[in-house]
Amino acid sequence: MNAFRALSYRQQGLLLTGGGALIMSPDALLIKVVGLPDAEILMWRGLLSALGFLLIVVARHGQGTWHAYRRCGWTGIAVSLLFGLTTCGFVLGNQYTKGGNVLMILAGSPLIAAALSRVFLKERLPRRTWLAIGACMVGISLIVVDDAGVGSWVGNGFALMAATTLAINFTLCRTRPGIDMSPMLTFSGLIVAVGGGLVVTSTTGLSLPPPDRLLLVVLLCLFIVPAGVTLLQRGPLYLPAAEVGLLLLLEVVVGTLWVWWLLGERPAPLAFVGGGLVLGTLVAKGLYERRLETRLRPPEVAAREGAAAEEGRSRAALERPGR
Repeated sequence: MNAFRALSYRQQGLLLTGGGALIMSPDALLIKVVGLPDAEILMWRGLLSALGFLLIVVARHGQGTWHAYRRCGWTGIAVSLLFGLTTCGFVLGNQYTKGGNVLMILAGSPLIAAALSRVFLKERLPRRTWLAIGACMVGISLIVVDDAGVGSWVGNGFALMAATTLAINFTLCRTRPGIDMSPMLTFSGLIVAVGGGLVVTSTTGLSLPPPDRLLLVVLLCLFIVPAGVTLLQRGPLYLPAAEVGLLLLLEVVVGTLWVWWLLGERPAPLAFVGGGLVLGTLVAKGLYERRLETRLRPPEVAAREGAAAEEGRSRAALERPGR
């Protein structure tokens, strides 16, 4: 924990967001292996992830759990609704159109977030971030080009809904600086669970998956999704919304490698080029910004910022009820 706090504010954001994307990378693999109908996976994903999110909030805040939810306010309610729509849009998009179409549309979320942040928050992104977004979109396009097609306008619409609500979510979080919105993910899970449950009960009826599949569902929805998404949702505390969306592309690249390695679905040669372009762009951008940050921040400035951040954390801890 001390080593994490020793990092700069920006470096903490990169570590949290990148870590969340990597944790979420087996998501597509496990969904493929489980092989449940979309409504069922939505129901179990929502229900178990809500429990996982709640356990994380209680572990982090203890007696201050209720306060952690209250301080999110109406913005937190909007965040929970938006993330629920993102989850539904992603799953239903894959049901009605090709996976390549969904990934291409989701790759546009950093651009949507950048535009929203520029208009509503007056955030200016440096030229290197725009260049990185462009390069990563080219890379993602190469990854999915063999799977892309006309597809269904309904599926493309769901994918666009997922990309747009995700961008709005991260932008909205930036309107409440210093307020962690990740506790509200509990309610987004419940929203998804109710929607999926209504579909299941009205069609096939409610039943438990086979034991082997149930174990994978629990692994994915109770552990992987809550841990990964909690880190991603904390990203806007440290980084502009567009950069959080940019780091999300790590999940696409690494997730493709998981599927190739364990299921033998070998990507096309262009996919390797595209994945290399995305990873290379993110690594190069991170190294350049690390060097730039080190050069522009003298040691005494870094020490003062670290002391101020520590003082802020201590004050927030004292303000929590039950402390």
